[in-house]
Amino acid sequence: MSDVRDGEGVPRLCQVVLDCTDTRALAEFYRSLLGLVYRPGDEPPEAGDADGRGPDWLVLRTPQGAPQLAFQRVDRLPAATWPAGEVPQQLHLDLTVSSVEELTVQHERVLRLGGRLLRDLIDDSDEPLRVYADPAGHPFCVFVG
Repeated sequence: MSDVRDGEGVPRLCQVVLDCTDTRALAEFYRSLLGLVYRPGDEPPEAGDADGRGPDWLVLRTPQGAPQLAFQRVDRLPAATWPAGEVPQQLHLDLTVSSVEELTVQHERVLRLGGRLLRDLIDDSDEPLRVYADPAGHPFCVFVG
C-alpha cells in the first residue's frame, strides 16, 4: 500500500455523479440551490431547440470552473426510503450554512426548488440540521457548521 508521503500521487476527486431519470431537471435543481454553472456545452438549449447533451450526461461546476456534480441518466431509479425501508440512501451530500437563521432561509429555497423535507432536526443543540430529498429522491443534509 502506497503512503501519500512517499512522493507518489493519489487520485483526485473530480466530481460526484448522481444517477437520475431526468438529468436536466436534477441539474437545474442543484444549479439553482448551490449557485453552480454548467460546463461549457451543457447549458440548457434555446427554447424550441433539442437538448443535445441533457438527456444523458450533464456537469455542473463552480463559477471558477472547478467540477462539482455530474448527472447521469438511468432508465429507472428507485427512490431512497431512508431512514426506514428497503432502499438505503447509499450516498448523500452534506451542505453547510453558518447559522440556524440561514438554515431556515435555505429550507424555504430547497422546498421552492422542488426538494422534500425528510427529517427536521433544527432544534438539535449539538448540530442543527435538516435532511431533504432532491427531486430524484437522493437524500442530502443542510446543517449548521
